Amino acid sequence: MATGTDPAEQLERRYRARSLWLEMVPEPVRPRPALSRDVTCDVAVVGAGFTGLWTAYYLKRLQPDARVVVVEREIAGFGPSGRNGGWVSSKIAGSWDVYAARAGRDAVVRAERTTYQTVDEIGHVVEQESIDCGFVKSGMLSIATNDPQAARLRSDLEIARIHGIGAEDLRQLERSDVDDLVHLPDCRLAIFSPHGARVDPARLARGLADACERLGVTIYERTEALSIARGEVRCRGGVVAADHVIRATESYTTQLPGERLRYLPLYSLMIATEPLPASVWEEIGWHDGLLIRDRHHLFFYAQRTVDGRIAIGGRGAPYRLSEPIGETSERDAGVRARLEETVRRQFPAASGAAITHHWGGPLAVPRDWSMAVTYDRVTGLGWAGGYSGHGVVAANISGRTLADLVLGRDTDLVRLPWVGHRARSWEPEPLRYLASKAIVAVLASADRYEDRSDRPARRTRVLTPVMPPS
Repeated sequence: MATGTDPAEQLERRYRARSLWLEMVPEPVRPRPALSRDVTCDVAVVGAGFTGLWTAYYLKRLQPDARVVVVEREIAGFGPSGRNGGWVSSKIAGSWDVYAARAGRDAVVRAERTTYQTVDEIGHVVEQESIDCGFVKSGMLSIATNDPQAARLRSDLEIARIHGIGAEDLRQLERSDVDDLVHLPDCRLAIFSPHGARVDPARLARGLADACERLGVTIYERTEALSIARGEVRCRGGVVAADHVIRATESYTTQLPGERLRYLPLYSLMIATEPLPASVWEEIGWHDGLLIRDRHHLFFYAQRTVDGRIAIGGRGAPYRLSEPIGETSERDAGVRARLEETVRRQFPAASGAAITHHWGGPLAVPRDWSMAVTYDRVTGLGWAGGYSGHGVVAANISGRTLADLVLGRDTDLVRLPWVGHRARSWEPEPLRYLASKAIVAVLASADRYEDRSDRPARRTRVLTPVMPPS
């Protein structure tokens, strides 16, 4: 880790402090050169997170002579791509009912199966590009710790079966089968999907940026896009003129002119333990690469890291009216305490471990909680986002889809139900603020009631106007 007082080292310390993952990046975390003149290209991409990098990567793979430029306000992987839970997990980023109303049930099933395939696609690129990011595919375990959670898991499985998702993709486990994967003293019911992998997201993002450069993509960092319009991206250091302009800014879209109400920017926060000794891991019995989550309304999600930590995250961070996205929102004592209690309850062998890291990142929630990929062939403008916390897989799908749309390729991806989908804007402040406060308060209250009473909390019905259909 950098020391000293010169500006470059101070900047590196700021970047590394954003998450465990960015702190542990082995190579220097220094910005690439900023844009300092006007440039011309075929495709300009705004944002060097997963969506922007995957778009650039597949554009160059499909059309090697395409001139692709990426501009990034900070560094590749600075935002949620370098701070998330490291879950390469299958699940559509949105509501089955929302997509089905627009495109039909068959299209939604195809979308769900696309997320399954995408887990393997990311693993393929990781291997092909020799990206050292700890990718291990061992599946995903969803657990219930009380009867209401068990009912929700059974409902999830029933809905999957209705739509043709078989036991090879999602199945209920007996307690003995759970014990073969991990020892969880508080587990009443579990559902397992083989379509999940663990990854270090910052190393994936930064390794993907390097792969893009090897293919000939130009990446300008510390280059803020002041405006995004047909044919150009205006930055402080110059103008990027392009036939196609792709906005890949996810939650940060709300900071662009005219886009403030596009999403509700919510924070998901994480903690990590110190590296645990082999004896503790043996007692926990956690199969390496297995992803674990519960079915609380404010659920936890956890992974076993490459260096032997428990990294666990959850929702519930407060929304700040004055600055919805900012470094002051990246930590919260209440969420940290709840996550520490979850470690003690679910993984008692690790209850004495020191918590060494606490961080968070903003995610983009559309008004209907359903992602979108959009491209206008007339203007050459495209964008993707609104992943609501499912961005690792969703961003890869979006990147491949945007590449196909830009290049005019008629593929299965361009006919998925989120292509061309548009959600209405969120209500203006303070209504959006009040909605975010209500979501967190009601869901937290419902969790406490269900844990205490073992009965379902009906109070979540009051959130129907601001939550998606099932």
